[in-house]
Amino acid sequence: MTGIESRMRDLADRAELAELVARHSLWIDEGFADTDRLFTDDVVVTSLRGHAQGIDALVALARKGHDAYERTLHSKSNIVIEIDGDRATVRAHDVAVFVIDAESEAVAAGIHRYQARRTAEGWRFERLDITPVALTQALARAL
Repeated sequence: MTGIESRMRDLADRAELAELVARHSLWIDEGFADTDRLFTDDVVVTSLRGHAQGIDALVALARKGHDAYERTLHSKSNIVIEIDGDRATVRAHDVAVFVIDAESEAVAAGIHRYQARRTAEGWRFERLDITPVALTQALARAL
């Protein structure tokens, strides 16, 4: 592979991994569709809410943490991607708004650390570790 081809592949990989991070936010906010487009079948997730291994356990863990809310809005930033062949690590900040009801909402922030691997279908996350940073009590809604 030439230098230009190598650089193009690196840029394409980074774009695909950044897209996966963005789609992870949408996956949570819009109801957990297309899980297999984001995660490997043997995905492992750890968070304050618990531990999950496999797609079904991941969806159950995510629902446990989000189904109580009328709506959520997650936003990722400060994405740092390190690629090593067919493996990658991705670190992102996550800020989320949880709409509790028509009167109140809460805000949370955390650090998401992903491990990804290249599959025949493209990059997929095989591990996600979520470290909480902040969570507010219910706040009165201004909207």
